[in-house]
Amino acid sequence: MPNSSSLTQFLLLAFADRQELQLLHFWLFLGISLAALLANSLILSAVACDHHLHTPMGFFLLHLSLTDLGSICTTVPKAMHNSLWDTRAITYTGCAAQVFLLFFFLGTEFCLLTIMCYDRYVAICKPLHYGTLLGSRACAHMAAAAWATGFLYSLLHTANTFSLPLCQGNALGQFFCEIPHILKLSCSHSGYLREIGLLMLSACFVFGCFVFIVFSYVQIFRAVLRIPSQQGRHKAFSTCLPHLAVVSIFVSTAIFSHLKPPSISSPSLDLIVSVLYSVVPPALNPLIYSLRNQELKDALRKMMTGCFSGATTCLFSCVKH
Repeated sequence: MPNSSSLTQFLLLAFADRQELQLLHFWLFLGISLAALLANSLILSAVACDHHLHTPMGFFLLHLSLTDLGSICTTVPKAMHNSLWDTRAITYTGCAAQVFLLFFFLGTEFCLLTIMCYDRYVAICKPLHYGTLLGSRACAHMAAAAWATGFLYSLLHTANTFSLPLCQGNALGQFFCEIPHILKLSCSHSGYLREIGLLMLSACFVFGCFVFIVFSYVQIFRAVLRIPSQQGRHKAFSTCLPHLAVVSIFVSTAIFSHLKPPSISSPSLDLIVSVLYSVVPPALNPLIYSLRNQELKDALRKMMTGCFSGATTCLFSCVKH
């Protein structure tokens, strides 16, 4: 078996044995990635161009769209390439880059989701302090802290994982480079325990943030229940409950994927869980966090109308000349 000093590539999990099913996975991932790219790009354009969206929530939505684009572009294109060309290989350097970027974007995204929950809490429960607690400088500092946390988090895990000696082959039971599957190839017991300890520490941090999110939403729901208008209560619940559902799926599947016992591991279960935390949230976040926002929908409608009008004018001008 090769050790880590001579290892040049890993073999990723093939979605299926038959080429027809591989192509089916390719088209499925292509549809998901195109939908996520289109939705997040529209949000970025709308927030950047419409001054009505230059608010704390719009600012954090812009950063969330950036992390969504980054995370889905880290894993899905390589999986699509492997399905289309019926290959499984990824280079050692490419695998390390994939681990670093995925942890970077997902770690930053979770920090941003926590901050956005705090934004909603202040807006609903402490509206008189909103301008003080979430001024432009405070928002910039929180966003910078989220990106810095994601960077340090990914750097720590990537450096520790790829410093371990690997002597159990090079086949990974996942469609992208995931740390638990790389750890299975390690022949260093102490290094393995060190990385497991880091993952457990990370899980405690994530769980603590999740408790904060749940507590914030409990306070938000209590405030919403005091709203006399039934329509206002329905609007608040229809906005907040999907947020909480997406965060719950993201947190539970990510923790389960990295800390589940080996006895309940299987290729199909690992595949489903990894898709739920690495592919589904970037595709759903634009719908849940953005497209349910009336101001954002108005900005998108205005932007699309302007583009259509400009294209029509240009076409008529070309026909006339």
